Amino acid sequence: MLKNWTRRSALGLALAGLVAVPAIATETIKAVVIDGYPAKAMWVKEFSAFFIPEVDKRLAETGNYKMEWQESYGGSIVKPKGVLEGVKLGLGDIGIVTTIFHSSKLPSQAISAVTPFIVADARVVAKAVDEIAREFPTMQNEFAKQNQVYLATGVVLDTYQIFSKTPINSLADIEGDKVAGAGMNLRYLEGINGAAGVRGGLTDFYNMLQTGLVDHAMLWPEAANRFKIAEVAPYMLQADIGAVNSKTVTVNADYWASLPDEVKGVLQEVAVLYRDHIAAEAMNRAGKSRDGYVKSGGTIVEMEAAERAAWIAAIPAIAEEWATKLDESGEPGSEMLRAYLGKLTAAGYSPARDWAADLD
Repeated sequence: MLKNWTRRSALGLALAGLVAVPAIATETIKAVVIDGYPAKAMWVKEFSAFFIPEVDKRLAETGNYKMEWQESYGGSIVKPKGVLEGVKLGLGDIGIVTTIFHSSKLPSQAISAVTPFIVADARVVAKAVDEIAREFPTMQNEFAKQNQVYLATGVVLDTYQIFSKTPINSLADIEGDKVAGAGMNLRYLEGINGAAGVRGGLTDFYNMLQTGLVDHAMLWPEAANRFKIAEVAPYMLQADIGAVNSKTVTVNADYWASLPDEVKGVLQEVAVLYRDHIAAEAMNRAGKSRDGYVKSGGTIVEMEAAERAAWIAAIPAIAEEWATKLDESGEPGSEMLRAYLGKLTAAGYSPARDWAADLD
């Protein structure tokens, strides 16, 4: 009897000990995500629909950490041009930086913008630019100077086109006119007699066209369809100027230093998946967006091959200027340019113009 009681007591104490041992608690990590563009912008929408759920899913596999997300878009914390500064100052922990607004602070990010008329495929450009960012320290160092950690490059457009208020069939219809653009693409206009570029953001273009501030705008069909550009610019010249990288996901460096390694690894992995996801989404929407533009009253005219070639030849040597300037600052600009063009060639795209032809 005593023996049985002793066994039962020992078992009870053991079970009590098991109950008393606390389970490892899941740590909650807060993250403020910012972008100045509205939630309807494709890359913002997909950050909410793809990036965040994917991070949550991967962290749930171990159960060690969970994220508490605060998403702030559309100017609630920063304007579209203010994301870089906002993440730098810690107004946001994670941001989607529109890099074309910051050519002086992020010069190497212009690598695809200075090599137009090659690739009208967001997937190819996103992968190539992101690989350059990982193979050369320049791009990541530029963000480090802004107190940020680079995660991945984003490409959200298949190709720039020209949208106009009046019928347009050739470059002659643009000569002497004002054209809205967002950054380096304004330099393409230097090959068009008398055309003047007017800097603006995607959310500005509708009003710029409606008020007559500009006659034309360079943007892509998906954005034109989403922002109802056909209402104010019902003519599109299909020139297939090319895809460019314009978005980079970054993390405030101080916030990054506070994160556990597991969370850092998940964010890095998902950023690359997000890179490929939004590029694929851009391509999926491209054809439908052209159809939507036409259904909304738009007319599309394909640019003649000879005229397109003449425009390409007339553009200044912007890629060589870009590479040389980086070289002079101690960065491997020429090497980066050649490597990038090599990646595009390896992907099956032959440049209509050798943008590195005159480099030493």
